[in-house]
Amino acid sequence: MDWLSWFDAPEYEFARQVLQRGVAALYFVAFLSTLNQFPALLGERGLLPVPDFLSGFSRLRRPTLFRWRYTDRLLRWVCAAGLLVSALLVAGIPQQGPPWVPLIAFLALWLLYMSIVNVGQTFYGFGWEMLLLEAGFTVAFLGSDQTDPPRTILILIVWLVFRLEFGAGMIKIRGGREWRDLTALYYHHETQPMPGPLSRQAHLLPKPLHKVEVLGNHFAQLVVPFFLFAPQPIASVAAGIVIFTQLWLVATGNFAWLNWIAIVLAFAAVSDPVAHAVLPAIPLDWHGQAGVEREAPLWWLALTLAATLLLVVLSYWPLRNLFSRRQLMNASFNRWQLVNTYGAFGTVTKQRIEIVVEGTLDEDPDDTSDWREYGFRGKPGDVRRLPRQWAPYHLRLDWLMWFLPLRTVHEEWFYAFLGKLLEADRQTLRLLRHDPFDGAPPRWVRVRSYHYRFAGREEFRQTGNRWVRTLLYEPIPPLSLRRSPGRPG
Repeated sequence: MDWLSWFDAPEYEFARQVLQRGVAALYFVAFLSTLNQFPALLGERGLLPVPDFLSGFSRLRRPTLFRWRYTDRLLRWVCAAGLLVSALLVAGIPQQGPPWVPLIAFLALWLLYMSIVNVGQTFYGFGWEMLLLEAGFTVAFLGSDQTDPPRTILILIVWLVFRLEFGAGMIKIRGGREWRDLTALYYHHETQPMPGPLSRQAHLLPKPLHKVEVLGNHFAQLVVPFFLFAPQPIASVAAGIVIFTQLWLVATGNFAWLNWIAIVLAFAAVSDPVAHAVLPAIPLDWHGQAGVEREAPLWWLALTLAATLLLVVLSYWPLRNLFSRRQLMNASFNRWQLVNTYGAFGTVTKQRIEIVVEGTLDEDPDDTSDWREYGFRGKPGDVRRLPRQWAPYHLRLDWLMWFLPLRTVHEEWFYAFLGKLLEADRQTLRLLRHDPFDGAPPRWVRVRSYHYRFAGREEFRQTGNRWVRTLLYEPIPPLSLRRSPGRPG
């Protein structure tokens, strides 16, 4: 039947290769991040132990493989399986078989990572977790090299990019005044959760250029997404604008895999002829079999259409949310975290407040004691240190440290963290860049609050400092194991 040929999109083979391998690569990063950090943060002896969380767990609401039992060893096996499957997909091995092979592989990644996210509590409460889950489920139905890419699935991936970009744009317009008067970038490069090596240079750009940045952001998020659904080559041009703006965000900050997954997903709107025109090394005939039809089995067509129908039905709630006056940001409307709503930075923090943790070996400490500062891998601390580029890797402890002054330092996990420092817990210390006591337990720890700002060019030439910091106050006075850390009150 000729009408069935519409469902095949042979001119999007390059897009499929980027989507499958790119999403799989980001799953690899996510599982690697979990393997390295989860036991210390959420493991059996972690800051928020999963076994304690599971004791009050609703089995019907949060699907997870850990619902019956959690051990650090089982977590590591889950991560190892995720790393293996994602590596095979990056190499393109499952894609060589029938379409059900990469389907099962991606659904396995989705289920394995959802099992982690659903017990990850505040350390996994980021929008890019559900974005990765939704992307993994949707990309699973792109098929294999034995079939053409399904057009309806590609459209649904474009719909995901639209929700990601347009949702973020609407959050900003409805949010802080700084987005409407074009001053948001006066602050954002300096106050974002985890600056990168070029963030200071971006912050020091002239203010008129910052206004141009904001205008460009509004154009890319509020106008361009509609053209992703346009005929070619307009859709490819729109995707190119999305990719360019996301690369600028990659260059000026550290937002885990948020920007990278937006880049990967945007390729769903890039056709092979356009990709070949931009980069002739990309073949027009990916498999070197011009004129050879790859007819999809009827069962595969039925399965992709069923998945399409499911995702279309689930789109009702996020579509309504996009145009709601009370727009939700980074919210899921079902327990499987499919077809979610996204958005970030509806308001921009005007000042950077950093929480600094110090320890001392003195028996009876005061301000004249030898207080030594703990160093974190990503968050600012040492005023001379150049911020590192970590994305797409996700430093979960550092990110939550940024939220403390915006909420309260009196978080359960943070007091648990201070207790681990007093014990010189090796798992916890491995999350840090610098332990000033070389593995020995301090007698006391304290928490101080500082105002940080980027040093100007003249200040940097004179001092070599990239940051200028000013002590504000001491939100948590000295604590010791004799005075057990715990939330006051």
